Amino acid sequence: MRTDIAIRAFFVFAFGVGLISCNNSRDYKNTSRATGWDINSDEGGFQYNSDYKEQETAPGLVFVEGGTFTMGRVQDDPMHDWNNTPTQQHVQSFYMDETEVTNKMYLEYLSWIKRHTPPSEQRYRNIYEGALPDTLVWRNRLGFNETMVNNYLRHPAYAEYPVVGVSWIQADEFSNWRTQRLNEMKLMEEGYLAEGAQYKAGPGELFNTEGYIHDPENVYGGNAELSQGEEVQERLEDTNDEGNPRRKVYASRESGLLSPEYRLPTEAEWEYAALGLVGIRNYNVYRGRKKYPWDGQYTRSGDVKRQGDQLANFKQGDGDYGGIAGWSDDGADITAEIKSYAPNDFGLYDMAGNVAEWVADVYRPIVDDEFNDFNYYRGNVYTKNAINEDGSVRILGADEVVYDTLANGKLIARNLPGEIAQVPVTEEDTYMRTNFTESDQRNFRDGDKSSTRYYQPFQDATDPSKRMYNSPTYDNVQLNDTTGTVAQRGYDTETRTTLISDEVRVYKGGSWRDRAYWLDPAQRRYFPQDMATDYIGFRNAMSRVGSKSKTENKTARN
Repeated sequence: MRTDIAIRAFFVFAFGVGLISCNNSRDYKNTSRATGWDINSDEGGFQYNSDYKEQETAPGLVFVEGGTFTMGRVQDDPMHDWNNTPTQQHVQSFYMDETEVTNKMYLEYLSWIKRHTPPSEQRYRNIYEGALPDTLVWRNRLGFNETMVNNYLRHPAYAEYPVVGVSWIQADEFSNWRTQRLNEMKLMEEGYLAEGAQYKAGPGELFNTEGYIHDPENVYGGNAELSQGEEVQERLEDTNDEGNPRRKVYASRESGLLSPEYRLPTEAEWEYAALGLVGIRNYNVYRGRKKYPWDGQYTRSGDVKRQGDQLANFKQGDGDYGGIAGWSDDGADITAEIKSYAPNDFGLYDMAGNVAEWVADVYRPIVDDEFNDFNYYRGNVYTKNAINEDGSVRILGADEVVYDTLANGKLIARNLPGEIAQVPVTEEDTYMRTNFTESDQRNFRDGDKSSTRYYQPFQDATDPSKRMYNSPTYDNVQLNDTTGTVAQRGYDTETRTTLISDEVRVYKGGSWRDRAYWLDPAQRRYFPQDMATDYIGFRNAMSRVGSKSKTENKTARN
């Protein structure tokens, strides 16, 4: 008798727990904990993706779980550069391109520009020309490299080789383009945009993620045939219980569908990813010091099957870029095809050698860990959306392309049709803020007036020679108003003491032109952001939203 009672009690208890669990699950997903109202009701109201699991890995990327590491030089420093003093840093989890951006990837970008902003139209001509890599970087006064000048970018033989001749600004614009294409594809797959919209859009009818979020009806220049896909159309054709059409529904940030932007990695992210310290950790510490992206102190493999093979593509010595013919040391004389060498412990290829890579940071000789040691980055320029008189965001039209004029007079498109116009933040925006006070933060605590040894309170250091970074200025480029071409060039005549300015960017990693010394991920150099070389390429990164670890890793730790 007691056994029957116990069994019945158990089933009642289990049923009650299940019922409570179902109710809690229902409350959590479909009912507001704040108001009790329905979420995602067909009648309207608050719409939210309650079934979101985690961020989907975007094309070309691999996951890099964040953590702490020693950023900077941890091995010998014979050059005594004093620009990579070790500091303890922490980076959040992020994603990074498995390989460097290739010629084929960049040609897809150029093809898209030519199709959607055709250079045959005068108003678009400078967009395409500004995106073209500088193939003349291969030329040398005492060298014959015309084969690379004519073929390296476009010939199929070099399709999977890293793109070069791309400035930092061009790499940044490629990253922006890649973001728009990814989110455009996602919205088409879910029926929010018309199927095949990327092919049906006419010149100047461009998709932009932020423009879509803030004003979805005006995406593609207001072309409703493209901006309203099956999902939107079905809701318009459907009716509620009263026979009224349901309201339009567009994807938003709350839907969890739109991806964060592709971007250049920060210097801290790049160095952390290149080191691949996860392969030598022991519980909560890293075992010893690591000099290269691979384990060990040498550039040659110690593996029995590959013993003596070089682990990266770099310059072996004077006049030696690849070894003896038929017995090549690294298998390449210029750049090498991607994935020619083994990846590091994060699954990233060519984090040493092949080409050096642009990162997002503005260069300074110091990493100011005294002010910040979390997601360190120098280069923030904060802006806000431009607002029309009616309160709507100002979307740029086909005739409102915004260009930057570079020091050499070349024009680079920095805002395309469909994007939201940006303006600097003002003193009103930063009033009583403690985390930032100005729009441009590139020289914060380093290079501003208060940083120079000549600074005195309430006194301007107006003498240019007393600036902390007394670099050349190239502000004498004048354009012809009618043709948009350079009418005059000029340089300042002041005596300058450094090339460091807010317009130089860090690049990391050794290249095919560099000795092994530069293969150390801690090494850092800088180059003007509007110039290009035959040995600097880039790869993209993407921020991780949500949990630090991927879902499958959480169970392993529990």
